[in-house]
Amino acid sequence: MVVKRAYKTELKLNKTQEKDLANHAGAARFAYNWGLARKSESYRLTGKSPNAIELHRELNALKKTTYSWLYEVSKCAPQEALRDLDRAFAHFYRRAAEKKQGKHKGKVGYPRFKTRRRGLGSFRLTGSVHVEEGRIKLPCLGWIRLKEKGYLPVGGAEGVHLLSVTVSYRAGRWFVSLAVEQEMEAEEATGPTAGVDLGIKTLAACSHGNDNHTHYQNPKALMRGAKKLRRFQKKLSRQEKGSNRREKTRKRIARQHYRISCVRSDAIHRATSEIVAKAKPPPERPRVIGVEDLNVSGMMKNHSLARAVADASMREFRRQLAYKCAWYGTRLVVVPRFQATSKPCSKCGWVKEDLTLSDRTFHCEACGHTADRDDNASDNILLLAVSSTERVNGRGGDVRPVGLSRQTSMKRQLKQVG
Repeated sequence: MVVKRAYKTELKLNKTQEKDLANHAGAARFAYNWGLARKSESYRLTGKSPNAIELHRELNALKKTTYSWLYEVSKCAPQEALRDLDRAFAHFYRRAAEKKQGKHKGKVGYPRFKTRRRGLGSFRLTGSVHVEEGRIKLPCLGWIRLKEKGYLPVGGAEGVHLLSVTVSYRAGRWFVSLAVEQEMEAEEATGPTAGVDLGIKTLAACSHGNDNHTHYQNPKALMRGAKKLRRFQKKLSRQEKGSNRREKTRKRIARQHYRISCVRSDAIHRATSEIVAKAKPPPERPRVIGVEDLNVSGMMKNHSLARAVADASMREFRRQLAYKCAWYGTRLVVVPRFQATSKPCSKCGWVKEDLTLSDRTFHCEACGHTADRDDNASDNILLLAVSSTERVNGRGGDVRPVGLSRQTSMKRQLKQVG
């Protein structure tokens, strides 16, 4: 199986290299803004706009006169920026068409000019790239040391094809990301089915059957770092615009935001990797994992829970779970959004209609079963995942006949990923 993946790590730079990377990022930002202005003007005058290839030819002609400083950077940086601009307009036209059909809600999103106030940005390079254990060689930049050794795939590695290299800046640090096509041989998992219930207080409650549960705690990175962020923002508001102290405080705020995102990402990666059990043999990896299709955007409309929901990153959790299941031979089953998982009893099926969000313990009045709310929900998700695999044939169709209404039952309308 050939998959596309990225390897990202931090660069270890000297002052000269930092300046060169900033020049490349500035050239990419300039090319994007120049191309956006050129496309808008051309469309206003003629009703047509040039594509990335035509814009790059015009920019090459201007290098000899107006923009001679572009010779100091790799030609790939402005060229790839113009291709990004083409993709931005393609997405804009797609959303505009969906808006007319009533399929898209919200803003259409016309491409905007990039500004340095949002950061130095990034640039993408193609062509001759060489990777060694502790360094990487980029076009027009030469050899650059890496802070993490042995992580990037070394040049000439078997089954790895390099597509592009992206260099980005964030919170005072420079990172390099290698997009590759890689051959992965993952044997199909044959272990027991697992059900995953996502939440706010507990990041994920995983049921392995037979009353065997595992809880993954939510680090609440934003909540824990909010006090320091609030102090920095107050300090920033009192400082004079353009001063060195204000710039220093702004960088401290950026580093704090970066730390929060790293803590959150690390917790999600650890939880999803442990659930998929990628380091274990196939008999110990779950053959099927069930997860809910949560309406995260709807949950965000509750202003009392919006910050906590955003801090939990439930959509990111599911995204990581999906691609890791595909890589390691596990089938991911998505339970429908409106299928009840918290209110039914996982033992007898009795439904507790008056269950509220504050009820953290589920008690069944029919059979007397008592369990943690999240554990009961994960057990129900596990049962739904098992029932879906038993009622699906080899082509993914329902083996039971459809009723007179030509709609299958909710339990058999589960979406399977991977």
